[in-house]
Amino acid sequence: MTARTPESASRSGPSASGPSASASRAERIGDAALDLLVERGMRGLTHRAVDERAGLPQGSTSNHARTRQALLETAVRRQVELEAGVLTPHEMPGPGAGAGELVDALALALHRYLTDHRALLVSRYELALEATRRPELRAFFDAAGSVFHGPLIAMMADAGSPAPERHALSLIAWCEGLMFSCAAGSFHSAVPSRAELRTGFEELLRGMLGSRTAPDRRASPGARPSPVRGIPRR
Repeated sequence: MTARTPESASRSGPSASGPSASASRAERIGDAALDLLVERGMRGLTHRAVDERAGLPQGSTSNHARTRQALLETAVRRQVELEAGVLTPHEMPGPGAGAGELVDALALALHRYLTDHRALLVSRYELALEATRRPELRAFFDAAGSVFHGPLIAMMADAGSPAPERHALSLIAWCEGLMFSCAAGSFHSAVPSRAELRTGFEELLRGMLGSRTAPDRRASPGARPSPVRGIPRR
């Protein structure tokens, strides 16, 4: 694993240099809200504090999001937008791709989270915990996050999973556990390399898919075919 200093971790916030003046007002409010969640926690998120952080006239955040629920929804909406930029759907494998391509794409996205966007994970955890206390936020949070589930289920089905929904849940749980450990848990001072993450995904997918998929004909000539399409056997 690669050691990570507290200084480098602190620069990987939702908006590392603060809300951009060129962003829309909604984006500036959302960025400021996420920054405050990372730095001060849920108690530090107020309409006045968001105005100050975003560099907006006093009362601007209240005009955009009049209630605390509306402010939290603004933060969740911006969280989803920023996470979509980290996951970059266009880099994910399309129909017909093998498990090897899926492994590469997942390792890239996870490594990007852990090296450049760890504070974005912290803001997500703050919002997720608050959602456990607010049923109305829970519904909004779940609906917003579900946009990432469908594509993963489809990719697992295309990779040959006999139970794509269950396997997608297991894959998400593995990723979430690793990200939490490296962002806020006992492994916060080290980050797995992309190669280490790729190995982890390979092992996980082999356990899920077993021999249910055909070997990848595009594997290198010297590699022994793996039961999982697209992953050469070691």
